[in-house]
Amino acid sequence: MAATTAQPMGSLPSGLGICTTAPDIFYLPELVFGGLVWILVASTHVDPPNPLGWVMFVSVFCFVLTFLWMIIFAAGGHKNSSGWAAADFAYHGLAAFFYLSAGVDLAFITMTKKGGILKIYQIDIAAVVFAFVATLLYFLHAILSSIRWKNF
Repeated sequence: MAATTAQPMGSLPSGLGICTTAPDIFYLPELVFGGLVWILVASTHVDPPNPLGWVMFVSVFCFVLTFLWMIIFAAGGHKNSSGWAAADFAYHGLAAFFYLSAGVDLAFITMTKKGGILKIYQIDIAAVVFAFVATLLYFLHAILSSIRWKNF
């Protein structure tokens, strides 16, 4: 039998362990797809400003908080506490909800601008797709974090 280095679901990883455990392996894809939404929405003219302002807020907020969350976990600042496991579940659930609302807003705005400039329309479509991929990643992370929290 081969020895395994994977941590049980009832503990929080630290260091490079965040790159090998089930819910925490989503940190980097969340950062990549969230950053892509941020970049794509920022690269076009923000019109109308209110819904797209919400999309920008969600993408920047989740990008910064996910990066900080990843650094805290990598540094071991959680000290393997069940409170951090609960906070991990709560944050990723909230982020999934925020990204879902931002993705729906962005899709609606993109559909209303269908007759505009083709390049901007294509950028907006890519941003919508990446917003929904980010939603899926945050949702999966929240589900796996809830399982880990339950097993604590």
